[in-house]
Amino acid sequence: MPNLFDRDELNNKLLTYFPGKVVRKDLTKRIKEGANVPVYVLEYLLGMYCSSQDEKIIEQGVQNVKNILSRNYVRPDEAQKIISKLRETGSYTVIDKVSVRLNYRTDTYEAEFSNLGLSGVPISDIYPSKYDRLLAGGIWCIVQMEYFFDEGDKNRVPFIINKLTPVQMPNIDIDEFKEARAKFTAKEWIDIVLRSTGMEPDKLNEREKWLHLIRLVPLVENNYNFCELGPRGTGKSHIYKEISPNSILVSGGQTTVANLFYNMNTRQVGLVGMWDCVAFDEVAGIKFKDKDGVQIMKDYMASGSFSRGKEEKNATASFAFVGNINQSVDVLL
Repeated sequence: MPNLFDRDELNNKLLTYFPGKVVRKDLTKRIKEGANVPVYVLEYLLGMYCSSQDEKIIEQGVQNVKNILSRNYVRPDEAQKIISKLRETGSYTVIDKVSVRLNYRTDTYEAEFSNLGLSGVPISDIYPSKYDRLLAGGIWCIVQMEYFFDEGDKNRVPFIINKLTPVQMPNIDIDEFKEARAKFTAKEWIDIVLRSTGMEPDKLNEREKWLHLIRLVPLVENNYNFCELGPRGTGKSHIYKEISPNSILVSGGQTTVANLFYNMNTRQVGLVGMWDCVAFDEVAGIKFKDKDGVQIMKDYMASGSFSRGKEEKNATASFAFVGNINQSVDVLL
């Protein structure tokens, strides 16, 4: 039996040195079943409202998070309903993934909403400079919006962003993080990292802990390629889909060279240039529509660069290949 006193001591240490960043995983599961938002978004909200040991405060916090999600989360199929509501009431608050780009023709920043389907919405210069992740793939935010249609200037976008608040960590102060990390032993930290991925370390032996940890290496190392084969339902793809906003899971194994590496028509780098880790689910079924796809992938895995058209490009994304085995591990070995 694990020493429960040690666990309480570890929980108290976490709450002391990482205030507002500690979340109980059972709460995530309770809310996740009713809201289709990424786990890291839920956990950020739970960290804000439920970072406590007091059951009363936790229950109140869970209710707050549920209310925020039910009122403000935008489902893609309800986008037009929300836009209509915004027009009727003049103002509305939404939770959506927002990315920002600079329109250099007008020298203004413009926001794009993933689920709402809006683009070209003017946004203040303050937000991209404060949260640079908006410019690098986008972040989930709570956005207070207004609607104002100007009869005198019909070309003007009627949507106005009043206030934008990130609901996932917009940036990390690495020095503050290192300082807090120094208060924990290596053994404690391994348990904390495993718990943050949803695994209970008390149920695992030393070797199993290290095997679970190695799944995380592609998320933190550049150009680290990793393959995991195992029984179904053991959390292989969950790590790459739900734990980090910097990794993407390619489901079904179907992809193109343009999508993964470089699109010569739009001159845009694909997934390897936009994400820290690109994971492939059901690795046995990976198919490229282009004949040279596998060869380009092998070249990239060997050197961290690939050639398309007249130029050679470099990228730092790691590849993780995840596959299911149909027999038991003993039989295969």
